Amino acid sequence: MADDVNAQKIHPRDFSWSFWFTLPLYPYGRRQTIRKEVVKDTIWTFDQLQGIFYVVVPIRMTVVKLDEGGLLVYAPIAPTPECIRLVKELVTHHGDVKYIILPTISGLEHKVFVGPFARCFANAQIFVAPQQWSFPVNLPLSWLGLPSKRTSFLPEDSSTAPFATDFDYAILGPIHLGPGKFAEVAFFHKRSHTLLVTDSVVSVPEDPPAIVQLDPYPLLFHAKDKATDIVADNQLNRRKGWQRISLFALYFQPSVLEVPAWSEVFRNAFKAPERSKKAYFGLFPFQWKQNWKQSFDALRGNGRLFVAPILQTLILNRAPQETIEWADKIASWNFQQIIPCHFDAPIKGQPYQFRQAFSFLEKQCSSYLLPEEDFILLKTIDAGLNKSGIVPPAKDRV
Repeated sequence: MADDVNAQKIHPRDFSWSFWFTLPLYPYGRRQTIRKEVVKDTIWTFDQLQGIFYVVVPIRMTVVKLDEGGLLVYAPIAPTPECIRLVKELVTHHGDVKYIILPTISGLEHKVFVGPFARCFANAQIFVAPQQWSFPVNLPLSWLGLPSKRTSFLPEDSSTAPFATDFDYAILGPIHLGPGKFAEVAFFHKRSHTLLVTDSVVSVPEDPPAIVQLDPYPLLFHAKDKATDIVADNQLNRRKGWQRISLFALYFQPSVLEVPAWSEVFRNAFKAPERSKKAYFGLFPFQWKQNWKQSFDALRGNGRLFVAPILQTLILNRAPQETIEWADKIASWNFQQIIPCHFDAPIKGQPYQFRQAFSFLEKQCSSYLLPEEDFILLKTIDAGLNKSGIVPPAKDRV
């Protein structure tokens, strides 16, 4: 199950994503893709990169071969020439892209690619999670780039979907969050015993994923302890940078991270060995405590499944009963591995492990909870949003 090796020489234009300005996330208009065969001749993952301020994590699309021939695409990524070429190589051997799935209603980093991707496969049917919305104006799906004649909402009853022979699915939500809503659709591929999810659960690897290592600059940037550091490019520093990136991405500001005074940040910037635009002109507004690695180890938990802290604190606690019922339904499926759209994949995981990840919503919690001190910023944000009336209050555990 090694990464596919492309013998031909790739031109930089193959990485081009012309519509990056619609959601201006790093690496903007230049996105490389890594395809990996997860189940022989059946399931492939396609990884790209996204982030802010070099806090870069994988964003993943999964392609599954249907029993009757053809392909289903779950959560499209940027349709760069390289990405589309890699998909079309599968089309040559396994049949056309028949179905394209948008499994979320709020994840802009997934929604923005669906229309452009669908235009590359003119015969594919597009199915989207029900009750889509957009902000600040709720626009029709066709105005968001989805082909109107080929786009439908996923039926509430998964047995009525045209791909029901291959898949079951369960819809969480919509969970109402004041100005917006959250929903996610988990797909279960029966033959391979594989669960596909979007954002609901993740597992964090100790070492940076392959897609993050194609350009190690972000890893080395976050491996610095201070602005004046010159960090050698080696696996130890890449790992250090990745682990700090993971803490950033999942907590925003864990307890082991301090932000120095801006006067000190600017003063140190003038001493930095690199003050280019790429290096943010020497600005490095981070100061990690000596015990930061303990926070990462607690987060990773030896590769266990968990719900991202942002979802725990700001979203799923608005609908604990509905979320638990959704997790119970998924736990009734006989899956053996899980492919999320972010961080590690595939993850070896049993239904009971998936269900345990949601026990933070229960009074009698049956799994390890993440350190309370690392939730301080997220809980402060939550309290502020609730006090201002922007989002409804969290509900009691069930």
